[in-house]
Amino acid sequence: MTRLLILLAMMLGFTAPARADDISAAARGVVRVVTIAVVDDEVVGFGHGSGFAVAPNRIVTNAHVVELAARYPENVVVGVVPSEGDKSYQGKVIAIDTARDLALIEFTGVKLAPLAVYGGSVEEGGSVTALGYPGNVDLATARSSADYIRPLSPIRTEGVFSGRRTMSDVQVLLHTAGIARGNSGGPLLDACGRVVGVNSALTRGEEGDANFGFAIADVELVTFLRAAGQPFTAAASTCTSIAEQLRQDSDADARATADAQKAQQEAAGRAERERAAALVAAGDAAQRTRENIIALAAVLLVAGALALAGAGFLELRAQRTAAIWVAIVGALGLVAALAVFLMRPSGTPMLPVVTATSAAAVSSDAGMGKLVCTVVPARSRITVSSTADVALDWGDGGCMNGRTQYAENGRKWDRILVPGEEQTVSVLQFDPATRIYTNTRYLLSGAQMDSARKIRSQVKLKACSPDIAARANLSTQQAAIRSALPPLPNERIVYSCSAAR
Repeated sequence: MTRLLILLAMMLGFTAPARADDISAAARGVVRVVTIAVVDDEVVGFGHGSGFAVAPNRIVTNAHVVELAARYPENVVVGVVPSEGDKSYQGKVIAIDTARDLALIEFTGVKLAPLAVYGGSVEEGGSVTALGYPGNVDLATARSSADYIRPLSPIRTEGVFSGRRTMSDVQVLLHTAGIARGNSGGPLLDACGRVVGVNSALTRGEEGDANFGFAIADVELVTFLRAAGQPFTAAASTCTSIAEQLRQDSDADARATADAQKAQQEAAGRAERERAAALVAAGDAAQRTRENIIALAAVLLVAGALALAGAGFLELRAQRTAAIWVAIVGALGLVAALAVFLMRPSGTPMLPVVTATSAAAVSSDAGMGKLVCTVVPARSRITVSSTADVALDWGDGGCMNGRTQYAENGRKWDRILVPGEEQTVSVLQFDPATRIYTNTRYLLSGAQMDSARKIRSQVKLKACSPDIAARANLSTQQAAIRSALPPLPNERIVYSCSAAR
């Protein structure tokens, strides 16, 4: 019975929802940095610290972690051990600043997920998290030296930001997140998983004194990276809860939909009012035309009668020839009067049929051509992604950029992208009615990405297709991918699109 309960607990553990929190996402780019000193083919020294990716193949760490490798590159080997996978990789120091205690390592063999550097202010008392590989944990758990080069997830400790200080003319952040030897070079993160500092030292508590950690401040890190010519992802937006942001965005989406419907109703109302006004004007014009025609018929009738009377007068005066011609003219006048009267307009106005383009809703199946989409900061939560404009080409039947087929989702269109290398699943959505384009991003672990890629391999529709059945099948397959994703994403980038010039 006990074994059965254990088995059930293991099964439940395997089927628990995957996590996609910001700290776990940042942990994908955290590494252990190992240095091995070799003299005459013998290992004479060993050291290790932590680091984090600022580019897929570039690592930031403390200068004191790799100082010997920078000084004696022929005798000291630098190893980079990712938090995931089954391999470690050799790196080399390409930039070092001993005054700021920062160094940059380059390596090849795998692409890591870079962390973003937060350039905004951190409030005192705000939550911070340290990620790294504390040596006291290694001493307690490592069974051999091989354990130091085996990929393991970094240790997470939490605390609060206690203020800024200056040490040897370098700005540092004072915090209470627990760190130890081995955390050196690891990132200090805000609640959104963005780097606010690089852990480098700690105080020693004596006789009950509290322990504090010191991290090289973000301004020093940015200065170092720029001096090294190393591009990096910078973030400046305020850290907000993804759950709260999703709720606010849902409300904004509902308002945008209501505004679009209101605009359509107002357009229809304007068209109806314009038609009513045109109908009144046309009625007045038709009535005036009818009255003018009747007046013309009366004039012709009077003229004809007068002509006939004149003909009679000429006949009395024995002017027969003239009387005959005048009588003919009078008869023609009477005939014309009768004809004009009978052909008079009814006075009912005639209007052309109103086309549906002015009042009808936007067709969700119709193309819009080239669009330029700009980020809406108030509706977005961005931690590591770019905020640059996105160019789209929306074609008929949900064809994006002439090559990517989207699937119907009510009045909107969805497509889930599962890349082969990047550890990010993107749920893309476009709403033709409001011209809102959304990119919801899940920053996942390697195991989670493998699971998503297996489901993605079942999706056969690669290019755009007018086949409605194929698009319906795509929608079903994407629902399977969506069900495997964590309950909450890491980022939600909302764009407002307009016609490209």
